[in-house]
Amino acid sequence: MPVAIITGASKGLGRALATALAARGWDLVVDARSAGPLEEAARGLRGSGTRVVALPGDVADSGHRAELVAAACELGGLDLLVNNASVLGAAPLVRLAEHPLTGLRDALEVNVVAPLGLVQEALPLLRKSLHFSLPAEGAANRDSSPYTGTEGDAYIGTGGAVLHISSDAAVEAYETWGGYGASKAALDQLSAVLAEEEPELRVWWVDPGDMRTDLYAAAVPTDDDSGRPLPDTVVPALLGLLDGRAASGRYRAVDLPAGPVAPGDASSPTPEGAR
Repeated sequence: MPVAIITGASKGLGRALATALAARGWDLVVDARSAGPLEEAARGLRGSGTRVVALPGDVADSGHRAELVAAACELGGLDLLVNNASVLGAAPLVRLAEHPLTGLRDALEVNVVAPLGLVQEALPLLRKSLHFSLPAEGAANRDSSPYTGTEGDAYIGTGGAVLHISSDAAVEAYETWGGYGASKAALDQLSAVLAEEEPELRVWWVDPGDMRTDLYAAAVPTDDDSGRPLPDTVVPALLGLLDGRAASGRYRAVDLPAGPVAPGDASSPTPEGAR
């Protein structure tokens, strides 16, 4: 079965995506800073019959990142790395004139440095993944995945996928969102360069859009977010990227089809800025 690492998986979008992948039979390595909520989430994921390794810790800790990748290796490899864990840098959000520099450093460490560190740790496994490959011309079972195909089937294209959760604050100037937005803009640029340097991988950086999450509530506690969509509503768009083996690039969830798209189909998702 395919294997994914998902950071920040005890709640919000990370947990929603983990739930969807578990239902599809993916084995999972999940993390969060708080052990109790993470284990509660893991119990729900295991109810789908999938193997789940829950490792509480801080993604800013290099030792913890190594643990996550080692756990994936024990499950058989790594096909998808989801860097979802984020911090705001200031909560509630404040204007740049008042933004604590220590908070900005924390946001850069967790939102940029840690994802790169996890990518570096995971690259040897991701480069070996066959999950997003296609059967070679003339292979016996062209409708199967490498995990269910008949012995001897040949597959073309290797390499797993990296999914970075970005934000519209990375590309738009919103008052008080400067520190967080700067960290996400840096993550976007890191993702774009990674896609150039590792062309065998799929590298997706996705703006999920407005969501009702604890992170947003902490950012703007005076705002009524009851009308904002739940993270579960974003998951079908993310699954569409996986199912369509979409090209590397920046995507907005609102622009993605909510369902499987055959690779090469005219309706395949197109990254922002594609020509």
